[in-house]
Amino acid sequence: MPLPSRARHDTPEDAAADVAPARRFAPALVRFGGLAGSLLLAAVAWQHGARSPWESTMTAASVFAGREGVIAPLGWLVGIGLLITAWVAGLRVVPSARWAWVTAALWALPLLALPPLGSYDVHSYACQGYALSAGLDPYGAGPQQVGCPWLDAVAPTWRDSPAPYGPVFLVVAAAAAKLGGSLTGAIAILRGVAVAGVVLTGVCLPVLARRCGVPTARAAWLALACPLVAVHLISGAHNDALMVGLAVAGLAVAVRIGEQSRAPTAMPVAAGVLLGLAAGIKITAVVVLPFAVLVAVPPRARPDADRADVGADDDADIGVLGRLAALVRPAVAMVGGAVAALAAVSFASGLGLGWLANLAGSGASVQWTSLPTAVGMTADLVGRAFGVSGDTVPVARGCGLVTLAMVLVAFWWRTLRTGPDPRRAVYGAGLALAATVVFGPVFHPWYATWPLAVLAASMHRGTRWLVVPCAVASALCLPDGYNLALATKAQGALAMTAGVLVLAVWAHRRDRGPARPG
Repeated sequence: MPLPSRARHDTPEDAAADVAPARRFAPALVRFGGLAGSLLLAAVAWQHGARSPWESTMTAASVFAGREGVIAPLGWLVGIGLLITAWVAGLRVVPSARWAWVTAALWALPLLALPPLGSYDVHSYACQGYALSAGLDPYGAGPQQVGCPWLDAVAPTWRDSPAPYGPVFLVVAAAAAKLGGSLTGAIAILRGVAVAGVVLTGVCLPVLARRCGVPTARAAWLALACPLVAVHLISGAHNDALMVGLAVAGLAVAVRIGEQSRAPTAMPVAAGVLLGLAAGIKITAVVVLPFAVLVAVPPRARPDADRADVGADDDADIGVLGRLAALVRPAVAMVGGAVAALAAVSFASGLGLGWLANLAGSGASVQWTSLPTAVGMTADLVGRAFGVSGDTVPVARGCGLVTLAMVLVAFWWRTLRTGPDPRRAVYGAGLALAATVVFGPVFHPWYATWPLAVLAASMHRGTRWLVVPCAVASALCLPDGYNLALATKAQGALAMTAGVLVLAVWAHRRDRGPARPG
């Protein structure tokens, strides 16, 4: 897996000075344009956010039928449009990392004290936490069966669904339900936890960016000012915020280990504990662990790894077996730390290992925004056109998981063979998280934040492949959580499948093109 070439600038100030003549937007215009969008979204959240009791207040059908009037739909459209535009424009003008952090905080501030936007999931979190705090098993029954007092605030789809999250998050949710004492109190605490996760990401991100030679200002802007962060991670209080924060922190500790000739054993254990806690929120984070081991390889085991032009042949004298041997110590410590953290929380909470059986619980959502699901939906549509009935979505999802496993192994092996360079390994961790989004059976807009921070800190070029999907995902949900993909099932599945086929043909033709000289 070749690492993109090094950026030309070592500091944000150098980068900013170079692009100054080409700036199209002043920083103040970007900052306050995005703030205007956030204020519009806050006004919409006041009337059309996720409220209790649950009510589908705005759908595509109700908007086009005129039942929502003009002000609310227009406010949502203009507000999210301003946020997206300001975020994209800011890539050209962000003057410093501090400026990026302050601007991202300003954009999130208006949404902190208002009903959640984009999803009712935080209400489900509160009920799952209530179940555990009451001594019940959230993995054995849904909010309705455990007698949650806030059941009417949970979306009907999830009222009978057991918790699909890891034990770490359920302990956090139980504390929120217990200390909050009410739905509003529980949501406030869970939102505070989400803010803490975003702050943790912001604190640890510079460690990754500097190690990867990426300007800290650009990395902070991409990762923290993305509209998905303000709308879904903070306003929606999604547990993905804490998962990402812990994963980035684990990688940051691994980077520090890799910078020392002989790091204390406690450091790789600490990195493993952080990554284990992240996986205890959503199991997705476990894909970062193998790459964190590569990041933590000491310099003496990769004598050529810090050269920008390192390749597979440059350190052939080490050999793959030598590199594997260098991984043993950090691998044992990290895996041991991760397993110990997960086991400790699982058994201390009384949940045991029952949560492992519930990992597929979110698969009830069938939307074309997941690539394997879209392919299965397309196959069903084509079959029905020829009079053949069937449900190929489960088969397509299974194929997607097999493909994901192969892609992850290929990424890791390629990273090992070409270093292991910590810069490549951090980039590989970001690609691994992106692969879980692309090939996973379910996709919700906030899933796009999984690889966002790690790729923002490790990508030197081609950031449009990160910006465009996140911008589109930011506009997928209406204020109270209605996903526009529900209104375009057939069209979206066909378009997604056709787009993948076009990309596959393009990639195949590019690979078969004439070899470049030199």
